[in-house]
Amino acid sequence: QVQLVESGGGSVQAGGSLRLSCTASGRTFSSYAMGWFRQAPGKEREFVAAISGNGESTYYGHSIQGRFTISRDNAKNTMFLQMNSLKPDDTAVYYCAAIPRAWEVAGTEDRYDYWGQGTQVTVSS
Repeated sequence: QVQLVESGGGSVQAGGSLRLSCTASGRTFSSYAMGWFRQAPGKEREFVAAISGNGESTYYGHSIQGRFTISRDNAKNTMFLQMNSLKPDDTAVYYCAAIPRAWEVAGTEDRYDYWGQGTQVTVSS
């Protein structure tokens, strides 16, 4: 089992950048594929990005349009989401999630077994 804690959220103006982090407990972080999702008020949770256990495979949601980059540092049990050119539509609670299969880079939340509590990102115009 793994426990996930997100950090790095905050408020930023449109066009700005933020970097989210997701730190995992345990000693087998590399055996988990990881992902980021977000949920805006009144909307369903949306897939943002995913990464394989070794970091070599990534997958992005359509709304990201090349503005975000997912990465991970297995030595530090941490996954990142670098968010650039932020828009007000990016305002949401961002969640990290884990799949206990390193190869399964997935874009649907039903594939993920573990979730963090979320971190708020607010982008003002």
